[in-house]
Amino acid sequence: MSGVKHIISIGECMMELRHRDEETLALGFGGDTLNTALYISRLGSAVGLRVSYLTALGDDPYSARMIAAWQAEGIDTGLVARLHGRLPGLYIIRTNAAGERSFSYFRSAAAARDMLKDGRAESLRDRVAAADCIYLSAITLSILDDGQRQNLMVMLDTTRARGAQVVFDSNYRPSGWPSADAAIRWMTKAWRRATIGLPTLDDEQKLHGDAGPEQCAARLRNLGVTEVAVKLGERGCYVTDGKTGELVAAVPVAHPVDTTAAGDSFNAAYITGRMSGLDAVASARKGNELAAIVVQHPGAIIPRAAMAAFELSA
Repeated sequence: MSGVKHIISIGECMMELRHRDEETLALGFGGDTLNTALYISRLGSAVGLRVSYLTALGDDPYSARMIAAWQAEGIDTGLVARLHGRLPGLYIIRTNAAGERSFSYFRSAAAARDMLKDGRAESLRDRVAAADCIYLSAITLSILDDGQRQNLMVMLDTTRARGAQVVFDSNYRPSGWPSADAAIRWMTKAWRRATIGLPTLDDEQKLHGDAGPEQCAARLRNLGVTEVAVKLGERGCYVTDGKTGELVAAVPVAHPVDTTAAGDSFNAAYITGRMSGLDAVASARKGNELAAIVVQHPGAIIPRAAMAAFELSA
């Protein structure tokens, strides 16, 4: 593919406090779409991809620290609004002996909840529409009010009408929604605009009771999603374009340390693979490979050196 392709990831990044022990916490940052954007940036620079992050932060030192860290990772921050007197959200992670994590969130007044207010949606529409790929998740939708959600749908319509990819991950967190019905209503709107779906089967089963990945993928295909990769955790993922379907096995990990960002890093490698010319199955394999590396390290963002052995080529 000739030229540099532009990917815009839309969502929220929060301050991350991770337990080192019962009384000591390590400060970092993370959020599902930011994690994916960062891993795309690390992978994509070698294959002609550029990634921007669209969100809102405050004018506080922690927001400034986030932006500096994103820029150091090669992420374009020109779409980040800085809202006076506001702060980013915060979450605390605990992990058990098997590497499974639990989260406590403090985000009700986070700046990202107003990212498309006060005329920002209109001012951003043309810049977003010019991208080659838009990536968002149900968490992106959950933090916005209905007016901002509708503005976002208009952005996606404009982007897809230009022939760009719209990639959606139904990262369903019940606590972020007033009801399951509200989540289904807005997620369905996003699915109808998506070209690539990257759902997790457990999340979809909570909302729709899908019997398995084939049924999940068929339901999303009926909504207009062209290509679906259903994440299955330790089983890997199921990939289909409606004509063929294949189960792509996970890479075994004997001793996972922290499963935070396993799905986010899968999404990053999948999107990077597809945007750089790999087919869906090869991209899914790369997603599984990167996720296996990420879960062997604590936190959402692993050291760049830990990815040194990862190769994007099929």
